Amino acid sequence: MNQAETLKQWKAYSALEDQSVGNGGHDKDVFSAQPRVLCFSSGKGGVGKTSIVTNLAIALARMGKKVLVLDADLGLANVDVMLGISPKYSIQHVFSGERTLADVIIRGPSGIRLLPASSGIQELCHLSESEKLFLLNEFDSLEDPLDVMLIDNAAGISDTVMYFNMAAQKRVIILTPEPTSITDAYALIKVLSKRYMVKEFHIVVNWANSKDEATRIFRQLTTVADRFLGFLSFHYLGYIPKDTSIPKSVRQQKAALELFPDSRASNGFRRLADNILSQDIGKSDGNIKFFWKNLLRL
Repeated sequence: MNQAETLKQWKAYSALEDQSVGNGGHDKDVFSAQPRVLCFSSGKGGVGKTSIVTNLAIALARMGKKVLVLDADLGLANVDVMLGISPKYSIQHVFSGERTLADVIIRGPSGIRLLPASSGIQELCHLSESEKLFLLNEFDSLEDPLDVMLIDNAAGISDTVMYFNMAAQKRVIILTPEPTSITDAYALIKVLSKRYMVKEFHIVVNWANSKDEATRIFRQLTTVADRFLGFLSFHYLGYIPKDTSIPKSVRQQKAALELFPDSRASNGFRRLADNILSQDIGKSDGNIKFFWKNLLRL
């Protein structure tokens, strides 16, 4: 499809979007299914974010969902490493016209799909309008629809981290019981709420010794945030228990759900998947294409 045809298609799509908004929500006949787009971030590195994203993707896939994982960590992309996969291409090859998006996306355990985008993340911020429309058309051309898109974001409060958080439908903050993790998670929430006016956050506590400890960490974070950041909405998605199966699976470059399906951590990933699917995602910005429109600022 050439640029003119792509632009025509996008204008038609935009008109459809405007019509759905004017009706108070998406047209049910067009948007019968609401894909979920969740961005996973953390204030500091080393909290197990990639492990959670990869295992959660597998858990969702085993529940019959079509899942795409976007590796958005520019400096430390490691979703492929954790799964023992060696991608030949990244989203950068789509920009250059060397490969289609279907060529770049690779299959992982339980049929999950992985988009190795790390080497092309910076370019996303500087695409021309025609390049943006071309990329949107590439996503539209994918044969299989998606139910869930999980973004493995970088740690910290960089512009790129904010970039993906602002485009995603739901922001999931991962932290551990370590004081530095809690402090840095608060810093991330502060920036998102004060500078970008984000008022809703989903929280996952990783590497907790018990359910009680995870609940305490969640309350500690939200109490401080309520006191100093004003009214924010926090949703506790659950916790992943401290479990030796996680470092063992990382060393073997396999998901814990594959190697240790009956472990405490694997049960935690399945509970997390259940909690995410049970959430009311609303009707405002759930569609995958809406995510890419927001991301590319069209």
